[in-house]
Amino acid sequence: MPPDNAGSRIEQGGAMRHRDTGAGLKTAALYVVATPLGNLGDIGARALEVLRGADAVACEDTRHTRRLLDHFGIRAETFSLHEHNEAAAAERLIRLLREGRSVALVSDAGTPAVSDPGARAVAAVRAAGFAVIPVPGPNAAVAALSASGLTDPHFLFYGFLPAKQAARRTALAALKGLPCALVFHEAPHRIEETVADLAAVLEPGRTLVIARELTKLFESIVSLPLEDATAWLAADEDRRRGEFVLAVSSPPPDEGVPAGAERVLDALLAELPLKQAVKLAAEISGASKNALYERALEKKGRV
Repeated sequence: MPPDNAGSRIEQGGAMRHRDTGAGLKTAALYVVATPLGNLGDIGARALEVLRGADAVACEDTRHTRRLLDHFGIRAETFSLHEHNEAAAAERLIRLLREGRSVALVSDAGTPAVSDPGARAVAAVRAAGFAVIPVPGPNAAVAALSASGLTDPHFLFYGFLPAKQAARRTALAALKGLPCALVFHEAPHRIEETVADLAAVLEPGRTLVIARELTKLFESIVSLPLEDATAWLAADEDRRRGEFVLAVSSPPPDEGVPAGAERVLDALLAELPLKQAVKLAAEISGASKNALYERALEKKGRV
């Protein structure tokens, strides 16, 4: 049980809540603070208040966060909390809370603990009985989705896919049938491989939105058919630079393949490459090109 350094306190929702400090912060509490993705003008008034009033700031990268703090004239003490030291850093964080201090947790950009370091530290702080207070703000996945033009009523935020191709394709196969848009983060050195795997595993009729460098000088949000995305990326090296959010529309309706169309498809597959056979089968039979493509992949043993 943390010491009552703050005087009176009340129980609220099972978490210990302490009185406000002079800066409007509660003592012995962890504030999870969202920071700008790139444009510093996106920082919230409450986020600035918390960062100015916190006794310490736990950062994914202290050098990166120091630039943010210096820009706003904030002189708070900082210490590192990232994926490689999170357990040890969480212990330091809890010691500060036991001393009755308030601590802010930030990542390099966006919301901490969401596809970023911090989740294990938050869990440790809660387990130790201290309050965890969110200060919401910028989030790359939601920002990309809001400007994507996708109209799916539901979405799944996956975060980063596995780095290895086999594991990545296995993960995508498990997600393929979900009736919602899929949202991923991706780094520049894997963007081509990931987009190629999206095109190989998911239905070609889906729409892919590639959001790059959100809120920064070279921000780009492009919507295109998934089957065209690999060639689009390859056409310009600049399109492969920066930090990415990828949003893929939900699966097309299962239209099936009529028996007559399947017979046409079989005849054409025996003589032509897969894509050409599918295109001609759709033109001849009037059946859905997407459904024919899926059926052709199954026949070729490529799914």
